[in-house]
Amino acid sequence: MKFSVIVEVTGLDGIADPEGQTIERALPALGFEGVEHVRVGKVVRFDLEAHDEDAARATSEELCRRLLANPVIEQAEVSLAPAGQAR
Repeated sequence: MKFSVIVEVTGLDGIADPEGQTIERALPALGFEGVEHVRVGKVVRFDLEAHDEDAARATSEELCRRLLANPVIEQAEVSLAPAGQAR
């Protein structure tokens, strides 16, 4: 069975996010008031062949631990759905 996977990688709470801070400081000059707590991360999308949803999630989470996120400073959230289904 094929699954579409989306992994959102963001910094852990308490870890500095200089890119997010730069964006947050620039927003008032562009006319955007009231925006706070800007955090920048990355999104990784891929398709994965697996026997079932549990196997797809386990493989995706292992991929995050070993390659996509640095667990010392980042967290990864995995979302998956059967390939071809809208999310």
